[in-house]
Amino acid sequence: MRVVSQNTLSGPPIAPAARVGMFAGLLTRVPSEAAWTLCGVASNDRYTTRSEKNALVNRQAPIGRPDATSAALILLRKRAEWWAFTQDERRAILEEDSHHIAIGMRYLPAVARRLLHCRDLATQAPFDFIGFLEFSPGDEPAFDTMMTELRATKEWSFMDREIDIRLTKADV
Repeated sequence: MRVVSQNTLSGPPIAPAARVGMFAGLLTRVPSEAAWTLCGVASNDRYTTRSEKNALVNRQAPIGRPDATSAALILLRKRAEWWAFTQDERRAILEEDSHHIAIGMRYLPAVARRLLHCRDLATQAPFDFIGFLEFSPGDEPAFDTMMTELRATKEWSFMDREIDIRLTKADV
């Protein structure tokens, strides 16, 4: 995918890149021209209840829809204070205080999302999460509104590093 913009909202930036390649599975060779390489795993749902998960699954659009030619790669790292909380304490901040899932639900199915966990691979990874969110160009204002709402929450106050990379499909 072609990089349209790369904005560092907090923490140190990463090297600029013109294109982003995404690969599933184990990458055995990093292209020599790569400015950076990030790794993450699709993991179990950590903070959703069964009813929330069912609602998300029922409303979620698949990644790769033909009309979803725009995307955002959101790179996130939370402060150590966040990780010192127990899982139920993080859940309370994420949903009861911040309404993260509820905010995201309002933008489905226009915004398809895939969350990758980096911290599961290494606690010293440069990011804890890689969010890949895909949408049609006409839905970008709604995506921006969703991100503004999320960034205004208590949960986001624990963010140590955030980089917002906007993408478009290379052949568009």
